[in-house]
Amino acid sequence: PVFAAAKKSPKRVIYAEGEDERVLRAVQVVLDERLAKPILIGRPEVVETRIKRFGLRMAAGRDFELVNPESDSRYKETWTEYYKLMRRRGVSPDDAKVHIRQSNTLIGAMLLRRGHGDALLCGTFGRHKDHLRHVSNVIGLKPGSATFAAMNVLMLPKRTLFISDTYVNEDPSAEQLAQITVMAAEEVRRFGIAPKVALLSHSNFGSDDSPATQKMSRALELIEKLAPRLEIDGEMHGDAALSEAIRAHVNPDSRLKGEANILIMPNLDAANISFNLLKILGGEGITVGPILLGAAKPVHIMTPSATVRRLVNMSALCVVDANAS
Repeated sequence: PVFAAAKKSPKRVIYAEGEDERVLRAVQVVLDERLAKPILIGRPEVVETRIKRFGLRMAAGRDFELVNPESDSRYKETWTEYYKLMRRRGVSPDDAKVHIRQSNTLIGAMLLRRGHGDALLCGTFGRHKDHLRHVSNVIGLKPGSATFAAMNVLMLPKRTLFISDTYVNEDPSAEQLAQITVMAAEEVRRFGIAPKVALLSHSNFGSDDSPATQKMSRALELIEKLAPRLEIDGEMHGDAALSEAIRAHVNPDSRLKGEANILIMPNLDAANISFNLLKILGGEGITVGPILLGAAKPVHIMTPSATVRRLVNMSALCVVDANAS
């Protein structure tokens, strides 16, 4: 559904690391599949040399727009606006000029903010939180959102799982978990999938009353008020989330039926470890993400382990998000 929707109405996707081999190969696929209208940030001589070295068929100006981070006609307007955004946060005009020169993600975020693109993909180099800082400063949260969050997708042979929050909130509160869950469910619907949510814990429906367990129980109460029609239950063990038989044995009255497809973890460690273990154990399973939830505009921050296929998948999702915003 995501690819089909992207092809119907391609949008301008900005690729912050336009010199990266994986990005260039992904952009070639995006062009061949007519998924998006790429905008690459990179030095022209480097991009051209690598396109030839990798045997790709695309060319700047003809197939994609190329933004030179060292010399772009929009440099002055970009650093000036960035300074206005950050002047009360210790950034001087000289700092703004240097920051814009040094960070392709910041350049991409400013281009997106100013309407020179419809979505942004970044993060194939560096730390997730460094990229998120620029996104937070320049793009910000969408109306009604109080937090960012990250969600990863595993498309396994027998099931598709969405896991959150894998990269942003170290120890989210019950209120944050409630909002993350609602945002995750909204994103899952764009995949053409009906969300079924499990709030995971070491406790199974009240079998333990630790602070962490109470947090998940409180989150459920808040979610039921925010999204009363959402199919959800918890707190529960991971096996109960994926097996209706196990869940029915400990809680026959659970409102969650069948298998959960959205797994909301109690903290970042649990989410990140679970995703990376399942990614390896899944073998040939397809991974998508991280999907950034809560941003005011379509932005997704990849990881250094991102593959060409994952970049292509995320390009299609960027287009769908841009069309929905």
